[in-house]
Amino acid sequence: MSFCFNFDLPALTTNPDGDDGYKVQKEKIETAAKSTEDDTKPAEPLKEAKEHLPLSDPQFILRDAVTESVTIGTLPPLHFLNETVFEKTALEREDDEKILSRTAEQRSDLISGVYEGGLKVWECTYDLLELIEKDGETFGGKAVLDLGCGAGLLGILALQRGARQVHFQDYNSTVIEQLTLPNVIINCQEEDEVDSDDDKDGRGKGKMKEEDGCKKEGKDKEDEKDGNPPPKKKATDLSQQPLLAKCRFFSGDWCTFLALVEQENPQPKYDLIFTSETIYNTAYYPSLHKTLHKLLAPDGLVYVATKSHYFGVGGGLHLFETFVEQRGIFSLDHLWDGEEGLQRHVVVLRFKKQRALK
Repeated sequence: MSFCFNFDLPALTTNPDGDDGYKVQKEKIETAAKSTEDDTKPAEPLKEAKEHLPLSDPQFILRDAVTESVTIGTLPPLHFLNETVFEKTALEREDDEKILSRTAEQRSDLISGVYEGGLKVWECTYDLLELIEKDGETFGGKAVLDLGCGAGLLGILALQRGARQVHFQDYNSTVIEQLTLPNVIINCQEEDEVDSDDDKDGRGKGKMKEEDGCKKEGKDKEDEKDGNPPPKKKATDLSQQPLLAKCRFFSGDWCTFLALVEQENPQPKYDLIFTSETIYNTAYYPSLHKTLHKLLAPDGLVYVATKSHYFGVGGGLHLFETFVEQRGIFSLDHLWDGEEGLQRHVVVLRFKKQRALK
C-alpha cells in the first residue's frame, strides 16, 4: 500500500547511500517504535491524573459565556465557548497551572510538557466529525472515551447520539475545568431547545456558513459586525441534566490517567476511543499506545485524526504507523486521506484477532 505524506525529510521508500536525511528519519522512527517491555517509564515528567466533578452550581463558569456553534451535515449542532472571546478573557479565569498566561506571553499553541494545545479546536477534529456523519454512527449504548479531548466536541457528539457513558480526558486541568466542562454543560442545556428547532425546520438555529464541509452558525459573527455582543449562555441547573450524569472528566498525562482508572473495579473498557491531533510528539507514543491497549474493549475501535507531519514537533502519521506496526497489538486502516495542503488523515485501530482476548 502506498501513501503520500507531506514530510520535510526523504521518504523511507528511497534509501540512497549517504543520504543524511534518510538516516535522520530512520533513526527517529526506530526510536519512536522501539519496543520495551516496561512502558511505565515515561519520556516526559509525570503530570498526576485526577478526576474533576461538575459543581452543583456552574454559575461561575457559565456566567456571561459567549459561544459559537458548528453543524456538520445531519449531525446535531455542537456548541462551544468562542475561542476569540476565551483568549481575550483568559487572564480573568481560574488557572492554577498558569497555562493561560504562559500561552499568551509566548503566543504559542503548544508548550511541551506544560500545555498540550487543548484550548484550541484543531482542524482534524472536524475531519473526524465529518467521517462520523458520513458513516451514520449513532453511539447507542456504547462507552466512549474522548482522549486528549480539548473542547470535547467528539465526546459531546457521542453523548448527544445515545452513548451509554462518555469520559473526557485532557492533559491540562485548566482545559477540563474552563473549557471541556462548560462546553458539555452548554450542550446539555441546549439539547431540548435544539431538538425543538430541528423538529420545526429540520436544522439548528442561526444562519449557516459552510466552511470545508462544516456549517458554522453565522449569527455570532453578524452580531459582532453590528456592534452587538454574541449571545451569552445562562447557567443551568445540573440536577435537571441527566446527560451530564453519563460523563466523567479527567486531567493528567496518559500514564497516570491509565493508572487511575485501572484502580477501579470494574476497570473501564471503551467501545470507542476518539483522539484527535495527539500524535504530534513521538515521545508520547509509548504511553498513548499502552493506554489504548489497556482501555479498549476487545471489539472496540480507536479513531485517530491526525496530520501527516507536525513541523517543529516531529511526530506524525508515518512515525505512528511504524510504531504501531512494530508493537504488533493493533491493525491500522486508513478511513480518509485528505489531498490538499498539509495532508490530514483519519485512521482506525482495532485489536489484531490473535491479540483480542489478551
